[in-house]
Amino acid sequence: MHIAGAEPESPPHTGGLLLLVDGTAGLLTVAVLGIALLLFLIIKVRLQPFVALLAVSIATGLAAGLSVTELFGTVQQSDTVSVIEDGMGGILGHVAIIIGLGTMLGAILEVSGGAEALSSRLLGLFGERRAPLAMGLTGLLFGIPVFFDVGIFVLAPIVYAAAKRSGKSVLLYCMPLLAGLSMTHAFLPPHPGPVAAAGLLDVDLGWVILMGTICGIPAVLAAWAYSAWIGKRVFVEVPQDMVEALEESQRVIAEEQRASGVKPVEAPVSVGTVLAIIGTPLLLILAATFSSIALDPSTLRSVIEFVGHPFVALTLALFLSFYLLGIRRGWSRQSLETVCTSSLKPVGNILLVVGAGGVFGAVLAGSGIADALAETFDGMGLPVIVLAYLVSLVLRVAQGSATVAIVTTAGIVLPLITSGDFSQAHTALVIVAISAGSIFASHVNDGGFWIVAKYFGISERDTLKSWTVLESVLSVAGFAVAVALSLFV
Repeated sequence: MHIAGAEPESPPHTGGLLLLVDGTAGLLTVAVLGIALLLFLIIKVRLQPFVALLAVSIATGLAAGLSVTELFGTVQQSDTVSVIEDGMGGILGHVAIIIGLGTMLGAILEVSGGAEALSSRLLGLFGERRAPLAMGLTGLLFGIPVFFDVGIFVLAPIVYAAAKRSGKSVLLYCMPLLAGLSMTHAFLPPHPGPVAAAGLLDVDLGWVILMGTICGIPAVLAAWAYSAWIGKRVFVEVPQDMVEALEESQRVIAEEQRASGVKPVEAPVSVGTVLAIIGTPLLLILAATFSSIALDPSTLRSVIEFVGHPFVALTLALFLSFYLLGIRRGWSRQSLETVCTSSLKPVGNILLVVGAGGVFGAVLAGSGIADALAETFDGMGLPVIVLAYLVSLVLRVAQGSATVAIVTTAGIVLPLITSGDFSQAHTALVIVAISAGSIFASHVNDGGFWIVAKYFGISERDTLKSWTVLESVLSVAGFAVAVALSLFV
């Protein structure tokens, strides 16, 4: 296997299965063809991204000179870790636990009525005139622990109600909400994109949370400004068919929950409780990250680093939600188990795609392609943060999946990070740039485009004018702040 920084080894003979390449030009050709094949399989063939990433990783490795033994290992030497196993296991060992715990935490908050309590309080505080801002803050806060599409499903009825009361365009209320949900989903753990990039680039999540927040807040403010502008110029009525469909879905879910022993929400959840549960893991992780800077080695520092490890912090927050939102409000232990188990069902596809992205990155490193890319990119003179954004943006626009864009880009820029001796803070800003590029110009090849259009009754043309531009504003603004900060860290 090729080691970063060493001279490329001659690949072992494998019976003519390899298309052997020599030098930087040959390895770059393999890289370009591999990415082109990945886009072709996802866009034209409509192959599932996990399968496409895995297939392209194998083809790229063989073409670049890795032997079958290096890629897959051998039956005789079961203790030998192959490139594929190393890539898959290395990233999932970090990502799977965080995403799993975060998903269950979000499900408890969702089912308990936390989102409704949060939005109701904010709407009451800001009043009818500032209802769009209240919706934006709801999306921003509730979007931290829940997936983007789940947030839309849970909060859409509140958007419908606000639009009906005011008689104004749905866009005026849904766009700020979507901006908040999208920013947290793109920039902040425990969402899959930033967690996967942090795992691939070996960055503490505390730095990702800090830089994601610093870059994300100005980005979401810019997006809210655009939301106010477009909401006054494009009128979209409340989609009655979706109102009825959501009411029916919620009725079915309520019946399933009752059958499983989940107690229906009777009294509103305390907003303070919701914010405490959301904020607990973030604050613990941040405290652990900065204790290593501010404190000398001591028992106190060890304790802070222990409770602030992402695995421990999210587990504590999950237990807190079990008690405060579940057991204390009459839920049985079976109810909690049912909600948590159900929430994990959609996670499998995400984890497989992230794992396959880890395989692709391992193949790039093990074959020497990563070093060739690093050498070429260094010669271009572009800062790593700019290059990361552009690569992620192109991959996103071409194939639609933000997750694929993030894990592929992280694998490509990894050798630049390791050879550049960047600080954790600077690398976290590179992750923000990658995440920002992965949300640029959501259009018809992105599932999120159709979810937004369907749930809020927006025509394709108006979705391009509103949602697509909104995502681009978020992307460019977040990237601009990340670049500005990168000059000082």
